[in-house]
Amino acid sequence: MRRSTPLLAGIALVLATTACDSSGGDDSGDPIQVGYITPLTGDYSALGTDNEKAVEYAVEEVNSNGGVLGRDIELITRDDQSNPDQAILGFNEIMNEEPAAIIGSAFSNSAMALLEQVEREEVPYISPTPADEQVDPVNDHVFVIPAIAGTYAERALQYFSDEDMTDIAVAYSETSYGLAGYEAMSEKAEEYGIDLVVEQEFEQDSTDFGHIISDVENSDADAMITWATGPPGVIMTEQYADAELDTPLVMTGSQASHLWTEPAGEATEGVTVLSSIGVVGDYLPAGHQKEVIVDLAEGYSDEHGEAPPQFAQDGYSAVQVLVSAIEEADSADPADIRDALENLSVTTPNGTFEYSEEDHAGLGPEAVSVNTVQDSEFVPTEWAIERFDEAYGEDGEE
Repeated sequence: MRRSTPLLAGIALVLATTACDSSGGDDSGDPIQVGYITPLTGDYSALGTDNEKAVEYAVEEVNSNGGVLGRDIELITRDDQSNPDQAILGFNEIMNEEPAAIIGSAFSNSAMALLEQVEREEVPYISPTPADEQVDPVNDHVFVIPAIAGTYAERALQYFSDEDMTDIAVAYSETSYGLAGYEAMSEKAEEYGIDLVVEQEFEQDSTDFGHIISDVENSDADAMITWATGPPGVIMTEQYADAELDTPLVMTGSQASHLWTEPAGEATEGVTVLSSIGVVGDYLPAGHQKEVIVDLAEGYSDEHGEAPPQFAQDGYSAVQVLVSAIEEADSADPADIRDALENLSVTTPNGTFEYSEEDHAGLGPEAVSVNTVQDSEFVPTEWAIERFDEAYGEDGEE
């Protein structure tokens, strides 16, 4: 029978006092070594830095509360430089230290480049990037933290269908995330009564989206959704605002951050943006899920002077999931951690994970909110508020 693992500091992680080393050996109390790969330089350094702040915050929280199994966590950090080849080099260096597990890169292309190595080395890999190919089909040692692109796509389709937006334009980047989002929408559109009337792919280094915007203008689209990461999300938003189309613009979880609202500025006003529920946790009904989100927001804000953005929540949740698995396994042995992850149920700011042998994503569409931007803030739509009540209200939340 699966049980929900309590968490740390306001989320009440129950810390065991039995110590064992990372290979399941003696009771030396040596730190548990955890690898951590993240883009601290290069094109994706901004999201990697947000992620790192939260990973380090979570580890400090664990260690200051007595560690896990009576032992501290010690991070072995490598910068992938926003480059998949560097991610592989960093992974190989970390493996020389025989880590108990690895928290992976927030850059989806780096995460994808590591899949073969992760499976060969049989090390648990906690991934804070939502590329579907990591878990579809299931890789034995890979567990994803954000809602995957396919889950975001299903939430978007639910929203469009309920709001009678049946003709949808889609633009998507050539990245793993962009392709996965588009493919999921294409596969499930008919199920929700949706017709994709514009389907346009663009390169990651694109700076001119005029042809896509023109196609949307000349279509009967009820909304336009863009699957993009990094600079293209900002540029598309700015150019779409300049075009002054009546067709609403919808962005996905990669834009649920100050890394998009700040550079795109006024162009973000009124845009619909999907996000993790953690981004809009204040709007959830009272209950355990909201308490978990608020605990992180208050502690992180005290330390960093700002609310945790999406990528920070992913990093924090990754540590929570890993610590919970170590505790559940009562072991820091990689094989034991992997098995515990596959049977874990745990509530984090990203939602309640329910991993299984067949599901290494762990989150459903209820973990995704649909918001609009108001004065640079993400505010849930009335549609999203109704879904919060169903999933996390007194009758919906376990």
